[in-house]
Amino acid sequence: MHTVAVLALDQVIPFDLSTPIEVFTRTRTADGGAGYRLLVCAEHPDVDAGHFTLRAPWGLEALREADTIIVPGTAEPARPLPEAVRDALTSAAARGTRIASICSGTFVLAAAGLLDGLRATTHWVAAGLLAELYPAVKVDPDVLYVDNGRILTSAGAAAGLDLCLHLIRRDHGSAIAADAARLSVMALEREGGQAQFIAPRHPPAPRGTALEPTLLWIQENLARDLSLTDIAARAGMSTRTLIRHFREQTGTTPLQWLHRARVRQAQHLLETTQDAVERISAEVGFGSPTSFRDRFKRTTGVSPVTYRRAFR
Repeated sequence: MHTVAVLALDQVIPFDLSTPIEVFTRTRTADGGAGYRLLVCAEHPDVDAGHFTLRAPWGLEALREADTIIVPGTAEPARPLPEAVRDALTSAAARGTRIASICSGTFVLAAAGLLDGLRATTHWVAAGLLAELYPAVKVDPDVLYVDNGRILTSAGAAAGLDLCLHLIRRDHGSAIAADAARLSVMALEREGGQAQFIAPRHPPAPRGTALEPTLLWIQENLARDLSLTDIAARAGMSTRTLIRHFREQTGTTPLQWLHRARVRQAQHLLETTQDAVERISAEVGFGSPTSFRDRFKRTTGVSPVTYRRAFR
């Protein structure tokens, strides 16, 4: 039987801890047998879970029995990783054990060096910090989970459920995974990624930089048909210099920043108004409703109508 070890660290997020426990212990194979054996492991028996203390039945040595290790998120993702935990995870990875993280558990995998050079995700709120602390990790804040084969990461909260169902499908097939999804009152495949859940705020305008007035001007003129030349003229720069400054100060290009700002404003209007999609398309500066729908879905993973239905 496939053994799943859930690693509970101090300040573990209870929701993230309980998700794999509930999903894997309730999974049944076609003949009605248990799909998994589950172990809750910790460095020390008593684990600080914030509002309460939990007792883990198994220690780190039990990780050696695991076919899969799940690392739930913690409330302090930047907290130093205990050496014993690091050694246990790196040894497991060297043995070929499958290791997956939920939410800020991605920081644990990154601290253990298991994500260097790999694409990974975490809760969108913490994605910037993950990229800052671990520049060798290719952080993707827009997806629900990332499967690198033996190493997997997921976004926050309910995305841990998406990840667990994905693992069940890998292990037992779609039919068993669909049954597990029904027990969880969850779709086996959710439309879009976590980009649709990111709070619709404006892209950052670096304060005190040469670009700040230009970015504010763009934000105030989203409905206009702005070109790269228009933005460069407003900034008093050549287009080449403008692109270089954007790369240095925002990490993207002027037109990508503009598109992202337009989509964020569209999200706000979809949530707070009853305006038709065609009207919102014009209000945020897209040339046509078709181009608006294409760009919106590319950015958020869902259509404007689906987004409004979910968040209005």
